[in-house]
Amino acid sequence: YKNKAFGGWNVALIGADANELVLFDREKLFSSEQGWGPILDRLFPRGLMLMDFDHHRADRRALSIAFKPGPMRHYADALNRGISRQVEKWGAGDMRFYPAIKELTLDLAADSFIGISWGPEADRINRAFVDMVQASVAPVRKPLPFTQMKKGVDGRAFLVDYFTQETHRRRAEGGGQDMFSQFATAEYDDGSLMPVDEVVDHMNFLMMAAHDTITSSATSLLWLLAKNPEWQEKLRQEVEAVTGGTGTDGRPRDLAYEDLGKLELTEMAFKEALRFVPPVPSMPRRALREFEYGGYRIPSGTPVGINIHWTHHSEEYWDEPEKFDPIRFTPDQVKARHKYAWVPFGGGAHMCLGLHFAYMQVKILMAQLLPRYRVELADGDPEWQAWPIPKPKDGLKIRLTAL
Repeated sequence: YKNKAFGGWNVALIGADANELVLFDREKLFSSEQGWGPILDRLFPRGLMLMDFDHHRADRRALSIAFKPGPMRHYADALNRGISRQVEKWGAGDMRFYPAIKELTLDLAADSFIGISWGPEADRINRAFVDMVQASVAPVRKPLPFTQMKKGVDGRAFLVDYFTQETHRRRAEGGGQDMFSQFATAEYDDGSLMPVDEVVDHMNFLMMAAHDTITSSATSLLWLLAKNPEWQEKLRQEVEAVTGGTGTDGRPRDLAYEDLGKLELTEMAFKEALRFVPPVPSMPRRALREFEYGGYRIPSGTPVGINIHWTHHSEEYWDEPEKFDPIRFTPDQVKARHKYAWVPFGGGAHMCLGLHFAYMQVKILMAQLLPRYRVELADGDPEWQAWPIPKPKDGLKIRLTAL
């Protein structure tokens, strides 16, 4: 079908076969750079999603160093520390989960991604990112005075200056285990360092791509666990069996990096939440050549995309698609299903580079939250806003009861 967005017509291809055609792209028919460019190019140029083919492959391989076991173990320690402190601060009672987890995710990014302590510097960086993300989907596309786009452009200028200085400093000092230091010292296959301006653009893009999507997906998981208390209890029991429950200080024990894979039910529940509410509702591309799909000829240059939500809720692939059922993600059920029926992280060459970080952050959140509190909806079932990133319109009002 066709729909109008960002001032022009777009063609949406639906179904798992369409997802495979567009995301796996074995014929190199589609440009991700030209698909995302009109939305993100002014604020997030040269991010991984805005690259195609050989350039994308070389940069992705260089940046993958930040997701090797050594750095990931470091991030796990930072996540346990930061999440434990903040979840304890929330305390029992009513709260709005979405703004609270958004703030926490930004602070965790400052710690894990950039390696700076929570405080005024992190606050300023976080504010600039929020302005850039909001500007990327603002209706006014020019940075006129007092517009969101002007705030976004100013935020980008601040961060380009900050990350440029920091890249030079970290290269001189040898870097560290945080993600930015890993990017700053990333090398291509020939041993050459990535240009500083490209490191800066990748860092800007990664912060944008990570914080809103993890915020959305953590919120959808907690919403579904609040609505399905029997599953909430299953995950609580799994967490306590893996971590050993509470320590001598009465606090939940940290989830060790080595134990992440043991939270099998938690991972299945998270995957089901990602099916229910995919955090990236659209993945735009532009056709580089004419092609045919489903009996239609689609001309070269056409903006095309896939409808992830439709596929994730289609009875063709899912029994009772409106039911929360993590058992859909047992290995046998996954093997029996079309490989591209579930694509919250995309697929093919542009599969989300940070997907294991997302799993880790959400598992650690559950390990710190569920042993402390029982979670219930405080004000009925919320209505969800679908675009640009799904979120509950009321911020997800929940009630935490201390256990």
